[in-house]
Amino acid sequence: MHPPLTIFKHPMCAEIIEAFLKCHSDHPIGKFFGECTELKIKLDRCFRQEKVVKRKKNLEKSKKLRETLQAYRKETANEGN
Repeated sequence: MHPPLTIFKHPMCAEIIEAFLKCHSDHPIGKFFGECTELKIKLDRCFRQEKVVKRKKNLEKSKKLRETLQAYRKETANEGN
């Protein structure tokens, strides 16, 4: 199973998505018998790579947010004293 194949949500995998959708439209019955399996495997790998990149960005973003929150807490704690 794969997520919805929208190109704007998965820009890294746009070429593979287009090829996979074309394969499905060119082989309406063959897709059930493994005609597009190679593209599906490539698509899954691309989604995994994309997820790693997104995870890395989110981790960096959360670290920055955590640092700013800690700095804000220190400021408010010092003002209270």
